[in-house]
Amino acid sequence: MKLAATDFGGDGPSFLLLHGLGGSRATWETLAPQLHGRALAVDLRGHGESPDAPWEWEAVLDEIEATAVHFGLENPVVVGQSLGGVLAGLWALRHPDCPAAVSLDGHRSATTRPENYEGLAPEAVADGLARLNALFDAQLEMITRPSREILSFLRTSPELLDALPIFARVTVPFLLVLATENMPVPPDLLPLMDAHRAGLRRDLPANVIVQEIEATHGLVSTHPDQVAAIVNHFVSNRFNA
Repeated sequence: MKLAATDFGGDGPSFLLLHGLGGSRATWETLAPQLHGRALAVDLRGHGESPDAPWEWEAVLDEIEATAVHFGLENPVVVGQSLGGVLAGLWALRHPDCPAAVSLDGHRSATTRPENYEGLAPEAVADGLARLNALFDAQLEMITRPSREILSFLRTSPELLDALPIFARVTVPFLLVLATENMPVPPDLLPLMDAHRAGLRRDLPANVIVQEIEATHGLVSTHPDQVAAIVNHFVSNRFNA
């Protein structure tokens, strides 16, 4: 399968940019030109202008790798947002010689396992998850791409439910940019969001470098200048070490 891609050009290190669930390579249009290197953004399978197919993690990684090779990217830094951040971790496992990988608020689904919420009573977690899942179900009804099949698979995929076990196995320099502001949810779901973030901070692997940013999950679109500066600083330290 050939993926749609945009080569933003530039000189220096290569950057491979992976969008989040329901997004496309257009997500990076403001941020990519600010990176200190050559940036390539792709549409993942089932997204944007790329073909449809059932989601298979290894096949998706194969397609991303073939796209990078096609465009002549040699050992790129992989930067992903949300779902793309999980893929960045999987890429780093597959490529232990990767110079660096960055996850932009890609870590755990907001509707993960109950034990991943910290500081909230179990019954409150159960009630909050039921209401949040109902909210997401209603939102997904309005999404036409990716397919319902991909959405259903990813919502229950262990990799997306909790990517921290993946990150813990990464040996390359790995940066997680953690958004500290809640996504738009009804006020009565804010305690669940706070418990989610508290559990995430509790469980972050020691090998992951964490930088927090005052932004929501959509930080690539809302704070492109700040995110680009964070990525540039992290990558320049790796290449100049």
